[in-house]
Amino acid sequence: MAKIKQIFAREILNSKGHPTIETTVVLTDGAAGTASSPSGTSAGKYEALEIKDNDEKKFQGFGVNNAILNIEEIISPALTGMDASKQQEIDKKMIDLDGTHNKGRLGANATLSVSMAVAKASARSSVLPLFLYLREYIKKENIPLKIPTPAFNLINGGKHAQGTIDFQEFLLIPATSKSYEESLNIGTSVYFSLQKLLQTNNLSTLVGDEGGFSPAVSANLDALALLKQAIESVNLRVGFDVFLGLDAAANSFFSDQKYHIKDKSTALDVNDIISFYELINKDFHLLYLEDGLSEDDWDGWTKLCSKLSGQMLIAGDDLTVTNPYRLQTALDKKTISGIVIKPNQIGTVIEALAVVEMARQAGLKIIVSHRSGETNDDFIADFAVAASADYVKFGAPVRGERVAKYNRLLQIEKQIKSL
Repeated sequence: MAKIKQIFAREILNSKGHPTIETTVVLTDGAAGTASSPSGTSAGKYEALEIKDNDEKKFQGFGVNNAILNIEEIISPALTGMDASKQQEIDKKMIDLDGTHNKGRLGANATLSVSMAVAKASARSSVLPLFLYLREYIKKENIPLKIPTPAFNLINGGKHAQGTIDFQEFLLIPATSKSYEESLNIGTSVYFSLQKLLQTNNLSTLVGDEGGFSPAVSANLDALALLKQAIESVNLRVGFDVFLGLDAAANSFFSDQKYHIKDKSTALDVNDIISFYELINKDFHLLYLEDGLSEDDWDGWTKLCSKLSGQMLIAGDDLTVTNPYRLQTALDKKTISGIVIKPNQIGTVIEALAVVEMARQAGLKIIVSHRSGETNDDFIADFAVAASADYVKFGAPVRGERVAKYNRLLQIEKQIKSL
């Protein structure tokens, strides 16, 4: 029984050049785990809070030294000596120490980095791959051990690309019948096909926060058309080999109770934007629509799900923010058929797994996601496999902080085959 011997944290940079926390947990048997917290750009207002220093003289106010002090002065003394294999007790201790509904005292960036580092250290101590170790904390009956299907973010818009396109993510989703290795090959093939197509059309191949291209096209439909053309140019069939998906991130183009998109000259009400999604589906056969409406428009979400959930997966992210209370409201109001899971939205590993369990019991599809401000930490890949997620969103199949996750899934795929 290895106990927590030491916890220390430091400030590192994430993929956007902003500071985040890297925490190391050392156990009494010498095992250690190091983990870092990601950050979201398009963050829902109901997410758990990251604590920033707000000192404009250092890292433009994004520093995290105050959160690190919380780890060193509050969390570390409380957790030292605890049995590292008791993840539920450790995470509950941090929840109690924080005492707020949104990690507003200690910071979700502090609690999550510690929670993940404890899990990594304890997995090493147990001589188990992290995905198998984390799987011990979920109900495994009739839940297969599998690699989730990747949803590649090949075109970035919204807040991830400085507003060149309204919708935030244009997703390529290989058929679930494909092996993960095949899916990764498909993702890269279409990515470079799209790059070539953009060059041919004299459009920018600069990339957004998640590695996808961000061409200055005049409308969202134009971006979808480019993606479809890139798919067809490598002899893949939309609706058979691969499917299209959207993370609209509607909060970013919602103001004055209206939706404002480049495709329409006038602002749209909730019925208009739902009709627009129906039009997109007619032309592009969407498999997936995330955050199609603003996070507070519950009645609109009910209408959206009622109209479109029979044709595509309606997923909540900003709507549900990996929060059990928001999820319960979404279930009561029948607003979603899938949920995006991001551990940093809730602040501990066990809380995130509990929301996965709750969603699965309700029959929802599970989509485990990275954030736009990532590090090279690949914890989320193991988490997704442990949770038997249906899909993962790790961005485009380029850039080190994205590729770290995709490559870890390749390792896990081989490990699963050897079990």
